[in-house]
Amino acid sequence: MGHIIGPFGIYGWVKINPYTEYIDGLLEYPSWWLRKENNAWQEVQVVAGHINGNILNAQFKECTDRTQALKLKGMQIAIPRSQLPDLPEDGDSGYYWSDLVGTEVINLKGEELGKVVGLYETGANDVLRLHHMDQEGKEMLIPFIEGIIIKVDLELSQIIVDWDIDY
Repeated sequence: MGHIIGPFGIYGWVKINPYTEYIDGLLEYPSWWLRKENNAWQEVQVVAGHINGNILNAQFKECTDRTQALKLKGMQIAIPRSQLPDLPEDGDSGYYWSDLVGTEVINLKGEELGKVVGLYETGANDVLRLHHMDQEGKEMLIPFIEGIIIKVDLELSQIIVDWDIDY
């Protein structure tokens, strides 16, 4: 559902890059699960949170100072799927944004463009954020709109797009 970017302030708050449709969507859940890489998940209680631009700031009951918050940097955030609202059965909206993170994006020419690292809203439309395959550290942005997004295949972990590698 997101990941922790690092500490925010000195009182244990953290900055979060959310993978949710709405930046503050995670705040609907009173507890989150955190883990780094393949370590075990640990539950934390959310005390407070607010939006700061495109970033979500949050404070956990278990984290009271900057030193503790710094240790959370890089942790993934999850909400048990059983707590999420049911998705519609019809149409192409049978997935959450977080389901798309890590999927490979391929264009109609079969070129691998990158892997999804997040999505965000611009007001006009949603945008896929990719880590570019050929250029380390470079991001590619692709509008998440009909006509450009051809197919989302979660079983193959692929998104097919009508987008050129040079855009």
